[in-house]
Amino acid sequence: MKLNEGFMTSMHDAMTLLRTGGVAEATEAIQRALRGDAGAPRESASRGSAPEHVDIRSAKLTEAAGRFARENCADVEDRGYFGTHAYANAAGRRQYRLYVPAGAMGEPLPLLVMLHGCTQDADDFATGTQMNALADRHRFLVAYPVQPQQANPSKCWNWFKPDHQQRDRGEPSLIAGITREILAAHNVDPARVYVAGMSAGGAMAAIMIAEYPELYAAAGVHSGLPAGCAQDLPSALAAMKGGIRPRRASHTQENARSSPKRPLIVFHGDGDATVNVANASRLLHGFDVRPDAGSDARVTDEGQRACTVSRLVSVDNVDAELWTVHGAGHAWAGGNARGSYTDPTGPDASVEMLRFFLDHPRGA
Repeated sequence: MKLNEGFMTSMHDAMTLLRTGGVAEATEAIQRALRGDAGAPRESASRGSAPEHVDIRSAKLTEAAGRFARENCADVEDRGYFGTHAYANAAGRRQYRLYVPAGAMGEPLPLLVMLHGCTQDADDFATGTQMNALADRHRFLVAYPVQPQQANPSKCWNWFKPDHQQRDRGEPSLIAGITREILAAHNVDPARVYVAGMSAGGAMAAIMIAEYPELYAAAGVHSGLPAGCAQDLPSALAAMKGGIRPRRASHTQENARSSPKRPLIVFHGDGDATVNVANASRLLHGFDVRPDAGSDARVTDEGQRACTVSRLVSVDNVDAELWTVHGAGHAWAGGNARGSYTDPTGPDASVEMLRFFLDHPRGA
């Protein structure tokens, strides 16, 4: 939608007022822009004071104006809004990107938290997985927490360090905090909040679903590792190569066994030379092949890689799926080639994860 010059001028005035004046003046300017009023502003509260009454729409507009001013050059896609935000707690500070589909003002929408892999960032991961396009089509929010180089030289989530494997500590507390911040600021259905990740992000997604089963309804792990399978860099490298798990179970491993299981969908290429495919079955410890479904080998579409899909269930009747992609390496199946670590010839992991998630709201 093209915006006329008068609208853009009014929005510019609103941004200036937000930086130099008060919330009331900025809200007034935004409302004039939406009404198409070109006249002078009406007399309002004094600078820095709050209005006696601000309706919900005005509050949302003011919040949007504040985000715009903080982000400076946030990307606005053709259909939705892709903004940059930040969250901080005692464990540190992390930026995150949030995609809100167009017209997200009505019914509560699902939220998917996407955790990128090593050397990636939010924009790269969004491009490769194409989750924003799916968000427009199926109406859900997508958050992409960002791991900075200051936290890890390769921008990996520190899934292999004990300080980042436990609830309310380290990076899990930051990711959970981002999730809760979005729940508080947007119209999100709390029963349909999910987490997924690739490689190191997949390993962190496994930690998140184990440590926060009350927050996330289901998880997706692509080319990742089970929670608590390493306690330092040497054990992480051994786990990645398919080595023996540590002799002494970590807190996260014990918690994963004792906490309520949540639905889990796992993708892994059996040609992955970075993270051995043995980790896929370890992620699904406690799930068995569903007798009425079992496994099936398939080529999902012409020109795509063959894969074997196993449908699993726990003793508590919780669903899981394992997608073994034959011949695939360390890459997001069905991803866009413009993103890193993607395999366009694979089955579409993004579509299948979303299908699985939407079929498994919390409490179903």
